[in-house]
Amino acid sequence: MTKVLVATDKPFAKAAVDGIRNIVEGAGFELALLEKYTDVNDLYKAVADVDALIVRSDKVTKEVIEAAKNLKIVVRAGAGYDNLDLEACTQRGIVAMNTPGQNSNAVAELAIGMMIYMARNCFNPGTGSELKGKKLGIHAYGNVGKLVAKIAKGFSMEVYAFDPFVTEQQMEKEGIHTCKTAEELYSTCNFVSLHIPATAETKNSINYELLSKMPKGGCLINTARKEVINEQDMLKLLEERQDMKYATDIAASNQEELNQKFGTRVFASPKKMGAETAEANLNAGLASANQIVSFIKDGVTKFKVNK
Repeated sequence: MTKVLVATDKPFAKAAVDGIRNIVEGAGFELALLEKYTDVNDLYKAVADVDALIVRSDKVTKEVIEAAKNLKIVVRAGAGYDNLDLEACTQRGIVAMNTPGQNSNAVAELAIGMMIYMARNCFNPGTGSELKGKKLGIHAYGNVGKLVAKIAKGFSMEVYAFDPFVTEQQMEKEGIHTCKTAEELYSTCNFVSLHIPATAETKNSINYELLSKMPKGGCLINTARKEVINEQDMLKLLEERQDMKYATDIAASNQEELNQKFGTRVFASPKKMGAETAEANLNAGLASANQIVSFIKDGVTKFKVNK
């Protein structure tokens, strides 16, 4: 019998686990759970005899892959998949997938919430500003970026985007002003909402040179990945530009220093909150289970992320 393991240091909500169980067992498979584990050796033991694996932010390393002798597919319940060792998966012939779009609305709403929070001095006394009429830049116009743009239009913001993988015609059709370069986006917009993945090309790419182009009172919102920010450059920029603000869903390595030096000009959520809604939790969990069933039964690899 095909065995599916849900291995989550930070567990799914009960409704999501129940839904996953219904899908997996309804397909005639066996479901196993490993939740709130604190020792990676527990994960090594749990994957030893499974055919499929569902994780959230748990790291599926080369060592995990080596321990999983029967593994055929691993699904990361979420959009980002930098916690999966894709090379190790490929070498073993294991299909790696993500669940794009399932957390998108939750992340988009958080990005807008962060904009309001920063515009209103982190809800401290004092005169803030409104989002209405401000220029918002979307850096990467994917599932989340499109939703941020849609919500922002409801606030009467003027929306711009830069994404070399999306055509100018498509963005303009959706009422988005297109920018041909990241530099153009940052120099134009009062707020920039960051949605790029962490890749070899993007890590540390949000640097001093780029950020310094933002207009007076500019604010960067990061609900993407910590690694794309050049943290020393961010520190330098905030020191030099007393008008700049930065809010992130992924605390910087030097976040304590940023907090002490810049007060309400910076904000970091205590843990990554982008997908922390009941709806996103359920959507991603059910999508993971459905993708595994489709792959095992019919060989469907629609959301495969490795070669």
